[in-house]
Parts: sequence; C-alpha cells; structure tokens
Amino acid sequence: MLPIDQPVDVRAGEELPAGALQTWLDTHAPQVGQISSIRQFPSGFSNLTYALTATGGEFILRKPPAGANIKSAHDMGREFRVLSLLFPHFNRVPKPVALCEDVLVIGSSFYVMERLNGIILRASHARSPLPRQQFMALSRNLVDTLVEIHALNIQTTGLATLGKPEGYVARQVEGWTQRYTKAETDSIPAMNESSAWLIANQPVSKEVAFLHNDFKYDNVVLDVNDPTRIIGILDWEMATVGDPLMDLGAALAYWCEPTDHPLTRMFNVSWLPGNLSRKEVIDRYAAGSGRDVSNISFYYVFGLFKNAVIAQQIYARWKAGFTQDPRFGQLIDVVKALAAQAVHAIETKKI
Repeated sequence: MLPIDQPVDVRAGEELPAGALQTWLDTHAPQVGQISSIRQFPSGFSNLTYALTATGGEFILRKPPAGANIKSAHDMGREFRVLSLLFPHFNRVPKPVALCEDVLVIGSSFYVMERLNGIILRASHARSPLPRQQFMALSRNLVDTLVEIHALNIQTTGLATLGKPEGYVARQVEGWTQRYTKAETDSIPAMNESSAWLIANQPVSKEVAFLHNDFKYDNVVLDVNDPTRIIGILDWEMATVGDPLMDLGAALAYWCEPTDHPLTRMFNVSWLPGNLSRKEVIDRYAAGSGRDVSNISFYYVFGLFKNAVIAQQIYARWKAGFTQDPRFGQLIDVVKALAAQAVHAIETKKI
C-alpha cells in the first residue's frame, strides 16, 4: 500500500508566524480551534502548502512563495473563490474555510481549507508503483474525471465568472510568451521556435468549459482502500473558463511516456506500466466528451511550452536568491528538455 502524503518539518526561511496566524483564525475561522502543529508539504514547485493540526481537525494553508509576482498563478483570493464555487457542485474538492488577503498577518495572503486524507502519487513512488491493472483502471478514471470537470455547467455553477472565454487561446499564447521573456535567463532557441509556431498556428475555439489547467497525478487524491478511486482534485490556482482542449493539452504535456526525456519523467508516474499512452488518453477523452480532437497537436505543444515557462519562472526566482530549494537549480535543464519535446512534436506532428 502506498503511504498517505505526509508533511515534514517546515523548511528554513518558510516558517509561519504561529501567534499571528492563531489570532487571525480565532476571529475569522474559529472552527479551526487551537493549532498544535504546523508542518509543510515538501513536494510542489509553486504555492507553499502547510498542514495545520488543530483541535477542530486537520487543515491545509496555502500561500505564495517568497518573491512571487505572477498574480494569476499566486492569487489566493481567486483560488479560494474557485473552491467556493466548485464545492457545492463537484464533491471532489477540499472544503474552503477562510481567506486572508491582509498581507500583514503572515507576510502574504493565504487561505485555509479542510484536508483531504488519501494517497497522492508523487514521482518518488516510481520505485513502488501500483500494479499494472490498477494503473490501467486509474489512468482511465483520471481521463474520465477531466471529462466530468469539462461537463460542469459554467452558468448554473457561477464558474463562468472566472474568466473571459472569448480570445482565450490567443491571450494564453501571448501571455505565456511574455512571461517567458520576463523570466528568461538563458538563450534557448527551441523556446523561441515553439513560441513562434504557436503564434502562427492558433486554432479557432469551438467550445467553452471550466478548466483545471494543471491536471496531473500529483494533484489528485486517491482512496486509501482503493487507489483506483479518485476522491479529490487539488491545486485549482490556474483554473478558468475557456477552450477545454487547452486543458487536455496541458494534461498531455504532463503525461510522460517511457521514451520521454528522463528530466520530464521525474515529474510524473504516467510512464509506468499499465498507464494509458498519450494517444489512448486522447482517444478516451474524445469518446467521453464527444469533442473533435483532430487539432490536438497545437494544444499539446502549448502545454509543453507553458510547463517550460513555469519551470523557467521558478528557476529565475531561484537564481535571484528568493528560494534556497536545491531542486529549483536544475529546472533550467527541464526547460530545455520540454522545449526540445515541443519542437519534436511540431516537426514530426506526433504527440
């Protein structure tokens, strides 16, 4: 049995002011109760995630990392709003508890939600994977869950208020290209080539849906007694409304296969035996959603490019000294590997 994801001691320099936090919670979220322990989840490369053990139960606190200035990726208020809109209609999200946008309390905005206890498949589990048959069932369930998310009624749920679907693809291509330019530290021709190709080959969007935008194994909580059953989806920080194939492309960009570069495989377990191939993911999604996926190459290349930009942004913060996490120092090589994969997909027209 794979272990339940457990927090560890808080990293140096990322401690929370416990007294100020307790005082704020006593007023704004008294159901949390008295905090007895604050620990940190070591995985992840974006927002910081802490586990709070209190008399009222177990809770999660999320806050931006030091030096973060990318509002769309670290907007605690928006992520809290996403959870608040989703929770009544989609029963596989944590229950939101409280939001604090006063940066004077702990040094940044933050929000608190209830903790979902279960298995989260990290890349570190590659040495103790699920059996082939369980991975086969789970990977199918993962695709079906994405189809379910894309089938949510964005009008009746209020999710339509989270974005502007008109021109979504063009804004994404332009926005992520600009983000790369601002975070660029090294000359990587494949990144420039991918960006130029995306600008020149944008499709016309045909549908609008609610998007997770970071849909992958390590954002999914599995049932301890049946790890093929998905009980929770985490990390809604980039959720919005737009072309659902952009979400599928993002998922495919994370969906590594055995022949992919080792540096990209280190972030997922989808390459282990039993998992669907990227083509099988596309086929199952098409069958479940009824959507035309004939132009999926564009969305896949964009997903790779976006992941590369995210890695570049984190690497740039590390290089500027905003974080000491040694994992971040190798991300420039991840950027290069993802860019090469994008160019290969462009040249070969293969996913």
